[in-house]
Amino acid sequence: MELLEGLNDKQYEAVINTEGPVLVIAGAGSGKTKVLTHKIAYLMGEKHIMPWNILAITFTNKAANEMKQRVENLVGDATKDMWIGTFHSICVRILRRYIDRIGFDTSFAIFDTSDQKTMVKNCLKELNIDDKMFTDKSVMYEISNAKNEMLEPKAYAVKANGDYRKEKIATIYELYQKKLKENNAIDFDDIINFTIKILMENPDVLEYYTEKFKYVLVDEYQDTNKAQFTLVTLFASRHGNITVVGDNDQGIYSFRGADISNILNFEKDFPGTKIIKLEQNYRCTKNILNVANDIIKNNTKKYDKKLWTNNEEGIMPIVYKADDEYAEASYIVEQIYHLKTEEYYKYSDFAILYRMNSQSRSIEDILRREEIPYKIIGGLKFYERKEIKDIIAYLRLINNTKDNLSLRRIINEPKRGIGVTSLDKIAQIAEQNNISMYDVIKNAEDYGLNRVYSNSREFIKVMEELIAQKENLNISELIKQTLNKTGYTKALELENTQEAENRIENLEEFLTVAIEFEEQEAENTLSNFLEQMALTSDIDNMEDEQDSVTLMTLHSAKGLEFPVVFLVGMEEGIFPGYKSISEPKELEEERRLCYVGVTRAKQNLYLTCAKRRTMFGSTSYNLVSRFIKEISKDCLQGYEDVVDDKNMQDTFEDSKYKWQYGLDSNISKINYNKTENNKIAAGSINNSNFTFRSAESFLKNLENNKKQEIDISKYQAGQRVYHKKFGEGKINYIEEEGNDYKVDITFDKSGHKRLMARYAGLEII
Repeated sequence: MELLEGLNDKQYEAVINTEGPVLVIAGAGSGKTKVLTHKIAYLMGEKHIMPWNILAITFTNKAANEMKQRVENLVGDATKDMWIGTFHSICVRILRRYIDRIGFDTSFAIFDTSDQKTMVKNCLKELNIDDKMFTDKSVMYEISNAKNEMLEPKAYAVKANGDYRKEKIATIYELYQKKLKENNAIDFDDIINFTIKILMENPDVLEYYTEKFKYVLVDEYQDTNKAQFTLVTLFASRHGNITVVGDNDQGIYSFRGADISNILNFEKDFPGTKIIKLEQNYRCTKNILNVANDIIKNNTKKYDKKLWTNNEEGIMPIVYKADDEYAEASYIVEQIYHLKTEEYYKYSDFAILYRMNSQSRSIEDILRREEIPYKIIGGLKFYERKEIKDIIAYLRLINNTKDNLSLRRIINEPKRGIGVTSLDKIAQIAEQNNISMYDVIKNAEDYGLNRVYSNSREFIKVMEELIAQKENLNISELIKQTLNKTGYTKALELENTQEAENRIENLEEFLTVAIEFEEQEAENTLSNFLEQMALTSDIDNMEDEQDSVTLMTLHSAKGLEFPVVFLVGMEEGIFPGYKSISEPKELEEERRLCYVGVTRAKQNLYLTCAKRRTMFGSTSYNLVSRFIKEISKDCLQGYEDVVDDKNMQDTFEDSKYKWQYGLDSNISKINYNKTENNKIAAGSINNSNFTFRSAESFLKNLENNKKQEIDISKYQAGQRVYHKKFGEGKINYIEEEGNDYKVDITFDKSGHKRLMARYAGLEII
């Protein structure tokens, strides 16, 4: 059969097993997307299943779009009648039809992270809760975790069981949900939970969708949380034909609520499961797979597998130990330079992966100095820029006048003379009369708000016109009219600055986004457009055409591949991190993360570490990562030099250190033809300035420190302090951070720093 040509034996088996529950354990680079797309095509071509009876779910828009395209290449236009999308996009389709069953209007808004933050701040203010003790970030994290566990406010309060902090958060959570409903809005976590609520409370809706979806396919199943597991189970509950594809060795998102037990317990949850393992890798060389297999075999696991490939042996991966983080960055740049000039790689072929975002600073310093183009995945997104959020807020208000948060954002963009006091008064009247803030402003005279009436008449007139036109105008034209009639673009033009010009250019780019949406989407309504804006992720927006080195965290690299990969900071306390070392479950996830990083590499793999590293204001020596030690010495170039290095204490004096790595702005670029192994001869410094510490000793000290109380009362915003390394500075603010406090300081000579109070050793001037 032509449809099944090109599949290996295990892929073939996974495709033709269509009835009942099927678990496909798909190793990295083993062609899991090929299995899913060919299975969909097989269901339609050989089993004669209608496209609308197939549901395929994945995690990102990028993956969903790729799946749609590949299925379309196999079966043609039938994909238009098929439900292929992310968990959130699938659920939004259902909510648009049935959310009125739980008391919302179908024109509901989806609040993003920024909106949630504002809402939480409003709740803290209304409840008179100290936002230093209960930061918006920590509260949002707790609420999201509760929703991932499908705990509503009252259930969360019960689970708090006398825990003062969690009981306070339960109160905030309850008010937060109340305010969301008042705004006719939901957040990202509500999208799935409310869909489950509708399905479970409305038998007719559940019957409709369980009958409709005769075959359910789920990608990246190891990354599902409790809510996603429940949703999938409901969809498959009638026919039981569910195929999930995942890899227990790539479960790395527990911090987002992912529960790896979902894939480990699949046989138990779905009796009669057929298990198929995809172990042939099509991405990596044999030598890279040897490294990956050596690392992951140290995890205890239920589904044991060993990746293999018919690819060439390839270049043996290299491990390198630098003197410090700048030497590490310099080595990476040297390798990029060599591979680009001698092996004809492009900059876009290189990826530098790290455990923490803070590790990128030294790498960026060297890349900038060497004028090497690079991009950071996970930086400021296009949709997080002020002007873009403003125009989206206008569109959301046009679509849903109950959206008080959007109104607050744009009522003075451009300036209209409606201040915070007036807005608070408007909000109070709106709550008392159970109406929206927009309705209060629209009828301001009736409520004695004469100044508001005077200042907002033009705004209301324009908004009413736009609301009346929204059904007749396409999205791009509506955006143009909004920018023009509200005076938003005019205000930027009058500002006449480079920043304002950049913002106008960004708004023009947003028009391009709208035009592309109109061309690609059959249902190009305002609601659908706003949904797409809300569901867009930064990974989906990677500019593939840009020739630049990619920097990102290991978590962001999941699902991607590059010809050349650098895994940096391979040290105990960095990777794996200190917090995970004493927790077997967390350590295994760190190891899975390392496995993911290694298997991103197609041809060249570099593992780098440093003898000493400065992070968070302190310098220390770290041992080589246990993950490197778990690799056979026959699998790595430089293994003995790194793991068996007897000269760890050889360093060099600070002045030469600065000279060698160009921290002085007058120093020229790297000389690529230095001494042997590209190292510069260096002196030594007094080692008493540094402390060697094992991970175990660090954890012991950390535990002891937890028992110590921090007298934070002596520090206050505006206070002048002295730090032995950074000199004198001024405290900007103080916030709680775990078992410590973070002190935000602007130093006179060293600039802006954030230090942990316990270790900073600050002296009040």
